Amino acid sequence: MIVIGTDPHKETFTFALVVAGTGELRSSETVPATTDGFLAVRAWAGRHADAEGDAEVVWAIEDCRHVSGRLERFLLACGARIVRVAPHLMANARRGGRRRGKSDEIDAIAVARAAVQEGVDTLPCASLDPDALDLRLLLDHHDDLVQERTRDQSRLWWHLHELECPVAVPKGGLDRPMWLTRLQRWLARPERRDQVRVRIARALVAELASATRQITTLVREIRDRVRAYRPELLQIVGCGPLTAAKIIGETAGADRFRTDAQFARMAGVAPIPVSSGKTDRWRLDRGGNRQLNLALHRIAVVQGRLHPPAQQYLERKQAEGKNRLEALRCLKRHLARTVLHTMKATNRAPEPALAAT
Repeated sequence: MIVIGTDPHKETFTFALVVAGTGELRSSETVPATTDGFLAVRAWAGRHADAEGDAEVVWAIEDCRHVSGRLERFLLACGARIVRVAPHLMANARRGGRRRGKSDEIDAIAVARAAVQEGVDTLPCASLDPDALDLRLLLDHHDDLVQERTRDQSRLWWHLHELECPVAVPKGGLDRPMWLTRLQRWLARPERRDQVRVRIARALVAELASATRQITTLVREIRDRVRAYRPELLQIVGCGPLTAAKIIGETAGADRFRTDAQFARMAGVAPIPVSSGKTDRWRLDRGGNRQLNLALHRIAVVQGRLHPPAQQYLERKQAEGKNRLEALRCLKRHLARTVLHTMKATNRAPEPALAAT
């Protein structure tokens, strides 16, 4: 087996080919981050695989999908096997290497050797799931719009305060078209039309109305896609369409996790032992995918308020000496198992063209 470590960047990708049995570096290559570059590196890998006696090729890619996504989709469509290497594993391998310093080639070598040291069978595999990708893109766009709307609302509140606006907008009213329409009417009065502050406020109201319409449309589309793709997630108490979409998009394929422990580690809900001697302690994992961690946290908080089995579980953990927050972390670990098993239980078979993952 040969392992090809990859250091991705916006403009270029650097690859290092090492032998899995020894970690010996055989070759390295840098190509542009284009389809032609990907075709060239695939041919380069094929030549070396033939030279090694038709050895199996595993692509180890540093897990930063915002720049490596196109390469992953290209390789998966070609039937390649891909594993993702967490950045901290690459950094540890680089610090332990003989070559000092930092370069794209050194990073690619470190990624490959980290995959060899950890074992390619223990690392999360990349998979190609167009539905999950679409959900993640839609949810990211939704979250961006919500953040932009919140900023515009904060600006508008101050302008309305300075204008001594008589419209008594309630808390959360700037999310509702009715109150935005009332504000637009008041701001459109002739005696205020030429004021700079009024013009700015009217522009903000128009932007808020547009953002609210887009957000409403996105929520409906996300809800419909989740119901068609993973309706069983909605049966989990506290897991609404947006939370389910975040889980689906950030998981990127439940089959790439062999155990719920791997999934929990990726989600940052697996406790880390910090015991010594007679002291038996565990600390919070601040790593992992924080977006997936957020989704599990939302479910845990809702279940702690509304779901009797979860409430009993939290009470039992608190009776063992844990505080409320520690008990909630235990519940999140339990939910990670539930979520993964739920997604795997009804997992669809991949499309034939994309099945070689």
